[in-house]
Amino acid sequence: MAKNMKILIILLSFLCVGLSEARAEDILTWEDCVKEARQNHPDLISAEEKLNQAKATKAIAKSSALPQISTSLSGKSTKAASGATADTYAYSIAGQQLLFDGFQTAHNIASAAEDVRSAQYNYDVTASNVRLSLRTAFVKLLKAQSLLDISENIAKRREQNVELVELRYEAGREHKGSLMTAQANLAQAEYEVSQGLRDIDLAQRRIIKELGRGKFAPVKMQGDFEIRYLNRKRPDFEQLAKSNPFLLELIAKKEATRFDLKSASADFFPEVYANASAGKSDSHWPPGNDAWSAGVSLSLPVFEGGSRMAGVSKAQAALNQAREDERSGRDGVILALEEAWKEWQDAIDKVEVQQKFLGAAEERAKITQAQYSTGLISFDNWTIIEDDLVRARKSFLDTQADALVAEAAWIQAKGGTLDYE
Repeated sequence: MAKNMKILIILLSFLCVGLSEARAEDILTWEDCVKEARQNHPDLISAEEKLNQAKATKAIAKSSALPQISTSLSGKSTKAASGATADTYAYSIAGQQLLFDGFQTAHNIASAAEDVRSAQYNYDVTASNVRLSLRTAFVKLLKAQSLLDISENIAKRREQNVELVELRYEAGREHKGSLMTAQANLAQAEYEVSQGLRDIDLAQRRIIKELGRGKFAPVKMQGDFEIRYLNRKRPDFEQLAKSNPFLLELIAKKEATRFDLKSASADFFPEVYANASAGKSDSHWPPGNDAWSAGVSLSLPVFEGGSRMAGVSKAQAALNQAREDERSGRDGVILALEEAWKEWQDAIDKVEVQQKFLGAAEERAKITQAQYSTGLISFDNWTIIEDDLVRARKSFLDTQADALVAEAAWIQAKGGTLDYE
């Protein structure tokens, strides 16, 4: 009866797996995930809107160097103390053109242009981070799917082991402790199948987030754990850092503050404008009396409580800060590159080692199972080797997944975006 119940539990577990696979109708490759995240990820959309704001700010700065034209239309009635009324109608057009402001406007435009570059690099940094998160989520779901397959196979193998031990126990060639241990191992395997199903649900939730989908739906990843053995020669980290978008963003911010300092210094120069206006006014509509004016105006603050000096000091401090941020950022990028490269190389080597361990464990398990069935080795020795096989299979999968994530971290350290492949 107990045996039948265990078989029923296993069948129900496999049925749950089948139902899970049946509802995971949306099968995605890595390329599908990249395409969807590029369109829908909220962080990318936010970074793009930040770039659009910077472009609009640049357009606003450029508008100050263009002619400023305005029109006016007025109608007015007044009543004197004597009771007489007078009407006045007028319309006009006026224009103003900046002639000189110490190049302040030019510096503001240049600063805004650097802000646009900074926002573009910020978008690249965001895309790089999104790629790492997306790739990690993809690998985790792929791993969960593979781990479930391994757990199913282990459960089947544990079931077969229980049957073998039961036969030997019933024949009086094995004691009850061995049978109970085999049954406990089967229970552990059944638990890991159930755990694997929950792991898949969580991994699906994670990748749904990284895809930018607004609603959860079961998905299944299609891919493998192939490790790409590219040129493993130690790269020039200092050279790689020069093209890192995070560092380029800091450089652009520094250049923007440099132009801000020049703009603040230009406040000490006079502002010169050319002005012109033309219009008509009269006591009736439409007015018929012409009026016009043209001239040049110059303004220069004489005393403003030291605000201009304070503005220059603030801009200088901002530039000094940006310089140090760039220096710190460069050092951090170089260190991150070397750490990521080291972790990736270690992960590749570990895959090769674990593959050898797995091959050895599979061969030993094949031999010892035959030996146990013929009574050549004890249950204790056999179950140790069986446990080694289980651990080896899981460890190999872990190292494969870790290597793919380490590769993704290396690409992110280099600044690789969703357009990397």
